[in-house]
Amino acid sequence: MPTAGPSAAHDPNCLFCKIVAGKIPSKKVHEDEEVFVFHDIHPWAPVHFLMVPKVHVPSLAHAGPDHVGLLGRMMALAPKLALEQGCRPYPEGGFRVVVNTGAEGGQEVHHLHIHVMGGPRPWLKG
Repeated sequence: MPTAGPSAAHDPNCLFCKIVAGKIPSKKVHEDEEVFVFHDIHPWAPVHFLMVPKVHVPSLAHAGPDHVGLLGRMMALAPKLALEQGCRPYPEGGFRVVVNTGAEGGQEVHHLHIHVMGGPRPWLKG
């Protein structure tokens, strides 16, 4: 398992770093100093967006003590954005939060990202 250490601010070869930098277009949901949120281009649910830190962290396996605040803010932001994007409120509604980590975890882009999915079921996947 990788060691948790400082992350590079940006990886010039990373798809999500390019999206955060505006070099690749995306349908933005939210942006602040630390987080960029955009719609998934291949949604699995009626509501499906990705939350990515602006700093390049390759995966959740690379997150360490210096990322605790960032991860907490991302998780606290997910319910607000899910409602804004069309998820019905808890408990009848709701959403799913998924973080794929590594090859066996299904991670395809090696930049930490949180999938937020919701809306009426059944979904295509999940």
